[in-house]
Order: sequence, then structure tokens, then C-alpha cells
Amino acid sequence: MSQGPWSHQRSASVTDDIDFEIKGQELQFLEIELDPGESAVAEAGALVWKDAAVGMTTVFGDGSGGQGSGFMGKLLGAGKRLISGESLFTTVFTHNGTGKARVAFAAPTPGVILPLNLAEYGGTLICQKDSFLAAARGVSIGIQFQRRIMTGLFGGEGFIMQRLDGDGWVFVQMGGALVERELAVGESIHVDTGCVAAFTPTIDFDLVAAGGVRSVFFGGEGLFFARLTGPGKVWIQSLPFSRLAGRMLAAAAMGGQNRGEGSALGTLGDMIGGNR
Repeated sequence: MSQGPWSHQRSASVTDDIDFEIKGQELQFLEIELDPGESAVAEAGALVWKDAAVGMTTVFGDGSGGQGSGFMGKLLGAGKRLISGESLFTTVFTHNGTGKARVAFAAPTPGVILPLNLAEYGGTLICQKDSFLAAARGVSIGIQFQRRIMTGLFGGEGFIMQRLDGDGWVFVQMGGALVERELAVGESIHVDTGCVAAFTPTIDFDLVAAGGVRSVFFGGEGLFFARLTGPGKVWIQSLPFSRLAGRMLAAAAMGGQNRGEGSALGTLGDMIGGNR
């Protein structure tokens, strides 16, 4: 498979060790290459295209088999996905032919598809809700509850975040540009609560007041910052979907009209410029 900005060739793993390549810039898509018998799982509706030899099966839960094969086990797995903001179902794509076969998935919003090998992070990653895009078969998608009540209430993602467990590749979608920070023991950074994309379980997630009364009401940054304390890794996104959706809703409330931003003349400037 050709090498791109993000690409991988196989190594030993308990889960299916898929090969992949991520293509594109602001609107990325993920292309996975499968050997015969290998499978990848993806969020429902993420498919872009697949080779004819790749079969598609919709399953209840995350398809990992980690909760057991009985009905209650599948129901528990599906319930965790629903609570963490995902669909009750995932789709499993299996190469049923010979040679190599490919399947491609796309993120629903502009941003970055981040490939992570969970084995390199102790087998677990904590990330924002709705971030899961695809994974090698065997990765489990669960939930992570915030331990502190205040963090759960005001932490931007509520009490519940996604917890990804396994030893294989997982692909998560982040909004806008992405920054990775490695925090030393005791080192802290303050991040807008919506911009926290993912972190390793060794990171302590807490809240700190954004400032005084003036900052709270006029600073536009909300009541709290997320305080992330090391050791561990943190991934920060520049454009969380909630922020993008909020801007779109605000524009829709204005009837989609150009409000004359950047023009001192406002509406008169639009008329002169031929926009009205």
C-alpha cells in the first residue's frame, strides 16, 4: 500500500492488524487495506466505498465480542455505545476473497482523522463523545464517567466520555486542526472544555475557574477551563463540532443574511458592494 502522511504496515497484535492510509487535508478519509479474513469495524454511515470482495454486516454493539456472545452481552455493549453518543449498531467489513481488498471511510465534519495504536498507550484511550470513526476488529468501545461532579456538570462533554480499549488500531475524528501535547508529571495546561479531544488514562482531568466576574460574562470563554495534569498525552482540537454547530445555528437564526462583518458601513456597505 502506498505511504501517505498517515500510513501503517503490519506488526504483531491480538486484534486484526490492518494496513491503512489517511488521505486529504481538511476533509479527510481513511482507506483500510485488508488481507483475506481480516475485518474492520466502523460507525454506521461512515462508508465511502469498498471493493466487491469486502462483505458488510451490521451488528448490535461494537462488534468486538468483548461483552460475550449472549443477548445480554450484546445489549450491554450496544447500551454503552448509545450512552456515549454513538449508534446502537456498528458495521463490520470483512475481506471474503483473495489477495488484498480495500474499504474507505470518511469523517462527517471538517477536521483530522487521528490513527492511534492502543497498544502504545497502555491499551486505553479516553476521548470526546462521537469521536469514534473506525477500528480494527477487536477494539472495544465503552464509556468513561467523570469522577468529579463539577467536572461532569461543566466539563463540556458532561459526565460521559468514550473509552476505547484494545491493543489494535483505532481511528478517531477531531474538529479543525489537532495539537498533541506530552505532559510531564505535575505539568498542567488549561484548555477550553470543548477543545479537549482525547487523553491517556494517566491524565488528571479537572476544572479551574476561567477568571473573575468580568471574564466570565464578557470574555466569551465560559465559566471554566479544563485543567489537564500529567503525566500523559493530550490531544487538543481547534474546532469542536459543538462550536461549529453553534455558529451555524446563529447564522441560520439571522436568516442566512450577510451581516456586513468587516465593513464599517454594515448594510450600506453591502448595498454599495452589490450584495443586496
